[in-house]
Amino acid sequence: MSVVPKKPIDKVQFYEDHIAPFTTNATAIGIVTADATDLDAKATAARAAYDAQQVARQAAKTATESFYNALSALSITGAAVLKKIRAKAELTANPNVYTLAQIPAPATPSARPAPGKPTDLKVELDGNGALLLSWKCPNPSGAPGTIYQIYRAIGAEVESFAYLGGAGSRKFTDSTVPAGATRLTYQIQAARSTAVGPWATFVVSFGTGAGGGMTVASVTVGAAPKLAA
Repeated sequence: MSVVPKKPIDKVQFYEDHIAPFTTNATAIGIVTADATDLDAKATAARAAYDAQQVARQAAKTATESFYNALSALSITGAAVLKKIRAKAELTANPNVYTLAQIPAPATPSARPAPGKPTDLKVELDGNGALLLSWKCPNPSGAPGTIYQIYRAIGAEVESFAYLGGAGSRKFTDSTVPAGATRLTYQIQAARSTAVGPWATFVVSFGTGAGGGMTVASVTVGAAPKLAA
């Protein structure tokens, strides 16, 4: 186990504490007075250097805080100035304002891609005979406001779809399922104000459960999407 501490300032303190006994008992402990004197001088120098380091560290901390305070004030004022410049350019519809200010004009926003195609329809019958629909849809990021349009055809009449309504999320409750229906075909389309996605068609087939009630037998992807909106 080391006698001398590893921490720098503790090491300085250790030698400072031992100068007196080393000096008083020099001959008895196997050193000469000159050794203790030299050790004392170096301990004094180390303490002075440490004190200077602490002063410099505090000065650096204070200077850093001053810099970030000044930078914050600059950023606030600069943002206000840039806002006025942009407002002038927009108000006058004059792109030369940006040239005179030597700042880039705002980029023209690119058109967002159309919504995706609904997939993975899940259906569940509730206790009241309504059909709970949920699905996935890979829509582009940064394009809020997607609405899902839901249409339905009964039985084999796949050319006669009725509009059921719109949903702002990827789920919808069909509360008008006909009693005794054996097959329903749903068509779902994601739409925004500026673009629409492709139609998706799903065929839901029903069966009869052990208690004689209606059950969902299968959900398959239909082959003939609706073309008209």
